[in-house]
Amino acid sequence: MEPHRWLPLEANPDFLKQLGIHPAWQFVDVYGMEPELLSMVPRPVCAILLLFPVTEKYETFRTEEEEKIKAQGQEVKSSVYFMKQTISNACGTIGLIHAIANNRDKISFETDSSLKRFLDDSSTMSPEERAKYLETYEAIRVTHESSAHEGQTEAPSIDEKVDLHFIALVNVDGILYELDGRKPFPINHGQSSDDTFLEDAVEVCKKFMDRDPDELRFNAIALAAA
Repeated sequence: MEPHRWLPLEANPDFLKQLGIHPAWQFVDVYGMEPELLSMVPRPVCAILLLFPVTEKYETFRTEEEEKIKAQGQEVKSSVYFMKQTISNACGTIGLIHAIANNRDKISFETDSSLKRFLDDSSTMSPEERAKYLETYEAIRVTHESSAHEGQTEAPSIDEKVDLHFIALVNVDGILYELDGRKPFPINHGQSSDDTFLEDAVEVCKKFMDRDPDELRFNAIALAAA
């Protein structure tokens, strides 16, 4: 069976509006990890999306991390919304779903929001069932593809291999989680709070950058108050 593939997505601010998110929240660029640059990011921040290169070093780390967690265990609260990624090039949309789904107490939706319907329908599903549901959920696929075409750069071919990947970082009940649909489970990165979330998330981003010091293809965007 042909795997599901979507067009690669860049961070398009209109995507939130098209999915029916109330404009009280916006995606903004994080221009750097230094305190003076972080001070330019509007507060509060409720999620970070990190775009990073999938390199050999990263894949080695990912395998080791997974084996370590399976051996040692970790706490993941049942309130964390997590879904697997089964659609090629959908990591940007899945990162956005993770960001919104884990902040539903803060975010308002328009009455006809396709994303709200998806979250309502999938709230009791397993991570694998959510992935399968997204494969058939036309409203989000159509919005993703129109957003991919509207990006600032020309959208790559649907068959083009993209070695950049989005993950979401969120604070759920005082714990910072990394949510990556390519992984079997969320990653617990320790304690956080609404006040310290941006700085805590940036420390996780720095670890990604430190693992690949020769790479420049990192980009962070914050879901912040408008």
